[in-house]
Amino acid sequence: MSSSGIRAFSDPLQLAQALIRCASVTPEDDGAQDVLAASLVQLGFTCHQLTFGDNGPPIRNLYARLGTDGPNVCFAGHTDVVPPGPNWTVPPFEAAVKDGRLYGRGAADMKGAIACFVAAVSRLRPKHGSVSLLITGDEEGRALDGTVRVLEWLQARGEVIDCCIVGEPTNPTRLGEMIKVGRRGSLNVKLTVSGVQGHVAYPHLADNPIPRLLAVLNELTAEPLDDGSAHFQPSNLEITTVDVGNPTTNVIPQSASAGFNIRFNDRHTSASLLEWIHNVCNMLGGDLNLISEVSGESFITEPGPLSQALSDAIRQVAGLVPELSTTGGTSDARFISRHCPVVEFGLVATTMHKADEHVMIADMEALTKIYQVALETLLSHPQDGTDRPDRQS
Repeated sequence: MSSSGIRAFSDPLQLAQALIRCASVTPEDDGAQDVLAASLVQLGFTCHQLTFGDNGPPIRNLYARLGTDGPNVCFAGHTDVVPPGPNWTVPPFEAAVKDGRLYGRGAADMKGAIACFVAAVSRLRPKHGSVSLLITGDEEGRALDGTVRVLEWLQARGEVIDCCIVGEPTNPTRLGEMIKVGRRGSLNVKLTVSGVQGHVAYPHLADNPIPRLLAVLNELTAEPLDDGSAHFQPSNLEITTVDVGNPTTNVIPQSASAGFNIRFNDRHTSASLLEWIHNVCNMLGGDLNLISEVSGESFITEPGPLSQALSDAIRQVAGLVPELSTTGGTSDARFISRHCPVVEFGLVATTMHKADEHVMIADMEALTKIYQVALETLLSHPQDGTDRPDRQS
């Protein structure tokens, strides 16, 4: 590893502020990737700025690597943020510091963690291995031209990531409480049942689709999907909308639709759930149309050297024993899990996506130290080509 500019970014605050001042509301970049790349170049990284736009507007991504030998320990994250929304007491892209807190959209999710990782690398003196960053501008959006495309690019060039830490804000209230070692899968379904429009006074001349739609929904929600598994909480199906769009009181509608989401554990796959849904619909639904979208399958990284190195670093720096959890929504870790062991650990999640999003500056310094200690452990031995830090399924 190069040691050029090794002390240039040892304090994460300055870089975090520079990133927050880029109003990179997805899918816009607003210079955030350039700010990060410029910092990494000064630390000796080789940077590849990758733009993909096959599925919509052009998305800027960055892959940067310091070192050439293995293991390659990667940090993954995103520079795009959600819209700021109303009711801020400070400008959302000013990166104000008040009372020991850094305010701004993206402070917690997750520009602060990116800055902490860069600061951690600037303090390293490793003898072996490589450090890389995979940073997308498409995590808060459709996630089609971001991490997935960069992983495909890496695979095409024969470059391997041996393990990965995703810097999502995983801690519920206090830094060090929780590492995410897996996630449930997510399946979105829109179901439309068709009938025959008619007058409510002459139902024998019409075919009301609403009772059949309700029968399908009742059957799908009649029993729990499961009672959980060794690493996961129970799966759940939640109806998110039921729509008829009928502006009158005397017309039987032609169609009725519903949307629902299933968050599923490792006792299911999206394919097995869709088969079940189709069977219920065919039994009860009549003339229907089913549209589905899979955001990701469930995955788990079994406890091993990666989670152990991070847990030990948390105990050393924060004095806590972190919970190894699979709770919460989805993240780009679902894509990375197909390529290498991956865990998630970042700042406190309390204010992410909220007005006045902020993080404690003291937490940023502690997170920097945690990343540094974990990296030093993961890079303490040269790769022998026979083992990887963890196993994922």
